Amino acid sequence: MSAPLFGQMMTLPLQVSSLITHAARWHGDRPIVSRLADGRVHRYGYRECERRSRRLARALQRQGVEPGERLATLAWNSFRHLELYFGIAGAGAVCHTVNPRLHLEQIVFIVNDAQDTWVFFDANLAPLIEALAPRCPRVRRWVCLCAPEERPASQLAIESYEAMLEAGDDDFRWPALDERTACSLCYTSGTTGNPKGVLYSHRATVLHSIVACLPDANALDAATVVLPIVPMFHVNAWGLPYASCIVGAKLVLPGPRLDPASLYELIETERATLAAAVPTVWIGLLEYLEAGERPLHSLRRALIGGAAVPVTLIRALARHGIEVRQGWGMTETGPLVTTSAPLARHLELSTAERQEISAQQGRPLFGTELALLGPEGEQLPFDGQSMGQVMVRGHWIAERYFPDIPAAVDGWLPTGDIGTLDTEGFLQLRDRAKDLIKSGGEWISSIDLESIAVAHPAVQHAACIARPHPRWGERPLLLAVLKPGQILAREQLLAHFEGKIARWAIPDDVLFVTELPLTATGKLNKLKLRELLGDYCWPESARTREPVSR
Repeated sequence: MSAPLFGQMMTLPLQVSSLITHAARWHGDRPIVSRLADGRVHRYGYRECERRSRRLARALQRQGVEPGERLATLAWNSFRHLELYFGIAGAGAVCHTVNPRLHLEQIVFIVNDAQDTWVFFDANLAPLIEALAPRCPRVRRWVCLCAPEERPASQLAIESYEAMLEAGDDDFRWPALDERTACSLCYTSGTTGNPKGVLYSHRATVLHSIVACLPDANALDAATVVLPIVPMFHVNAWGLPYASCIVGAKLVLPGPRLDPASLYELIETERATLAAAVPTVWIGLLEYLEAGERPLHSLRRALIGGAAVPVTLIRALARHGIEVRQGWGMTETGPLVTTSAPLARHLELSTAERQEISAQQGRPLFGTELALLGPEGEQLPFDGQSMGQVMVRGHWIAERYFPDIPAAVDGWLPTGDIGTLDTEGFLQLRDRAKDLIKSGGEWISSIDLESIAVAHPAVQHAACIARPHPRWGERPLLLAVLKPGQILAREQLLAHFEGKIARWAIPDDVLFVTELPLTATGKLNKLKLRELLGDYCWPESARTREPVSR
C-alpha cells in the first residue's frame, strides 16, 4: 500500500494569541468599552489591548509562571479581564475564570481543585478574597485589577495589576505553542455534585471562535456592536470576546452593574446591536422597557442561552424589533453546539411560525455532531418524535474533566439533556434527565409546563418540579411568580393548561411565590426548589386524583 499524499500547505498552530494579534493589526482602533464598578467608562482599542496583554505575558514569565500553571480570575466583564484572557494563555499558562457569585465553599473547592497559584480579582471583591485566602494554601500571589493607589486595605500582600504591567515590556512576542496546549479552564455549575473542570485548548477555542462568527451562528461582522451581558466567567462569555477579535466587532463590557436600567443606558449610549444573556436578564429588561415605554434604537439581535427560551419571550422581544437567536451548549461543549438560525424555507412562513421555530434549540453547527440514545443505549432515529439522551462530539467538546476524569463514552459526551431531533437537524430539548417527571409510567416535560405557564399574561416566571405522589409515583407541582399588580387564582392558572397539553400532564397544584431561586449563572435552581419543598404535601384533591385517559 502506497503512502498517503499529503497536502503542501503551511501548518501554523491555532493559538488564542493570534485572535488578538489579528484584531490589533487590522482593527486596532475599533473600540473596547468597559463600564467599571464605580460607574466610570473606560475606552481603548484592540491595538492597546494587545499591547497590554503582551506586557502582562512578559511580566508573568519574569515572575516565574510555568507553562500549564493555572491562574485564576475573580472578575467582572472589563478590559483588564479581557487582557487576562490573552496574556495568561499567550504566555502558555491557563486562565481559570471563577464565578464570584458562587458560595464561598464552592469557590474554595474550585480554586483548590484547579491548584491555582495566582488569583486576579476586582477591587470590589476584596471581602471575598479575604475570606478565600486562608483556605487556598497553593495561591502565592493575589493581584487586584487596579492601579497601585487603588489597592484595598488588607492583611494580605495584595499587588497591583497596573504595577505588574509596568514590569513588562513592549518587545515581547507571542511564543509559538502547540495548539493542543491548554489555554483556559472553566468549571461546571455543580448542580448534581461538586463542580467539574473543563480544560479548553487553544485549538478548540480558535475553531469555536471562527464558527461562532458565521451567519448561522452569531452572525458577527465588523459593524456589529457586541454586548456580552453573560459573564466572562460563564463559559468565557459564550466565546464572544474571542469571536469579536476575528471580525473586529466593537466590544462593550458591562462590568458588575447588570440591572435593567444600567443595561438599557449602556445599550443606548454605545449603540449595541447584539447582546447576549440568559432568559431572566431579558425578562427583566423587557419589564423595564415596557414600564417606562422606553424604545431600543440600535439593538437588533438577542443571543439567549442557559435555559429554554419560551416563545412568549421571543414574541415580546420582536415587538421591540429584536430577533432572537437561541443557542444551546454546556460548559463541556465550549459552549456552542446548536443555534436556532432559520432555513431558507422558513422565510416563507408566517412570523408566528418562525418564532415557534426559534423556540427550539436549533441545528448543529459545523464542527459538532449530535446523536440520541434510548434507554437501552440504542441509537434513536431523527424523526422529531423519538426522545432520548442528547449525545455530542466535535472539535470543541470535552473528552475528559480536569485533571484526568473521563467525560466521553465511546467518543460521545452524554449531555444529561433529553430531547428529539428531526430530519433537518432541529433539536428540541424536552428536559434535563434529572428534571423529567415520571407519572404513572409516563414522562412529563417540566419545560413544556413552564412554557405554557409563562404564556399566561399574568405570569412572570414559572418552575415545575416533580413531587412524590402516593398513587402515581410523581406528579408535577407548578410554582409561579406573577407580574407586578396581577392577581390570579390557582384554578385560573390550571385552567390555562386545558387544550395545550394532555390532561394527565396538567400540574396537580400551583404555589404562588414572590421569587424563584436562581443559580450563580442565572439559571433556575431546581435542586434548591426541591430542598425548599421537601415537606410539601399534596392537597386532598391531588392525592385522590383519578386516572385520565392516556
